[in-house]
Amino acid sequence: MSITVAVSELAVKVLSELGLPGVFLLMVLESALVPIPSEVVMVFAGFLVYRGRFGLLESVAAGSLGNLVGSLLAYYLGLSAGRGFLLRYGRYLLVSEHHLLAAERFFQRSGRLAVFVGRMLPAVRTVISFPAGVARMSVRDFTVLTFLGSIPWNLLLVAAGYYLGENWWLVESYAPLLDALGVGLLVALAAYYFLRVRRVPLPEAGSGRRLYPGRAEVS
Repeated sequence: MSITVAVSELAVKVLSELGLPGVFLLMVLESALVPIPSEVVMVFAGFLVYRGRFGLLESVAAGSLGNLVGSLLAYYLGLSAGRGFLLRYGRYLLVSEHHLLAAERFFQRSGRLAVFVGRMLPAVRTVISFPAGVARMSVRDFTVLTFLGSIPWNLLLVAAGYYLGENWWLVESYAPLLDALGVGLLVALAAYYFLRVRRVPLPEAGSGRRLYPGRAEVS
C-alpha cells in the first residue's frame, strides 16, 4: 500500500469517527505541511453532506478554519525561524533554495496576491505560508487572505463530493494531476514576475532587512 493511499484511508477513518472536528483537525495538519491531501478530506466531507451527516456550510467552515490555524502555525515558523531554517531544512519539506528565492521575489512584489491565490492552488496551498512568514507579511493581512482564499477551494471540493455521491473516491485518482498543475502554475507565476518585474536585490541572511513591504512590525 502506498503512503498516499494509507494517508487517504486514515483521513476517511478520522472523518467517519470524529465528524466535523475531524475535518478541522485534518485541514490544520494539511496546512501545516503534513502530507494529508485536502482533495480526499474535503471531497469525502462532501460525500457525507450528500449522505445528510454534515451540512454544506458547516463543512466548508470547518475546513477553512482548519486551513487558517494550520497556515498560521506554518507562518509563525517561517517568521521565527526565518530563511536560515528553510535553507537548512527546506529540502525535507520539498522546498529548495531556488524555490525560496523565487518565493521571496514573488512576495516582494505581490505578497497579498500570492497568499490569496495560493490558497486555491493544489500543492502550493500547503507551502505558501512559509515564505509569507519569512517575508514578515502582516499577520492581519495573512489571516484575512488565507481564510478568504481557502473558502472557494473547500467549497469546490465539498461540492464535488456532494455531486459525485457514492463515486466521490474518483477525485482521489486525480489528486496527483491537480498537484502537478498547481505547482506548474506557481512556477509560471514566479517566472512571470521574475522576468517582467525589475529585480530587487535580496537582503543577505541575518541582515535584518525586511523582505515584505508594508508595516514595520507584525500586527
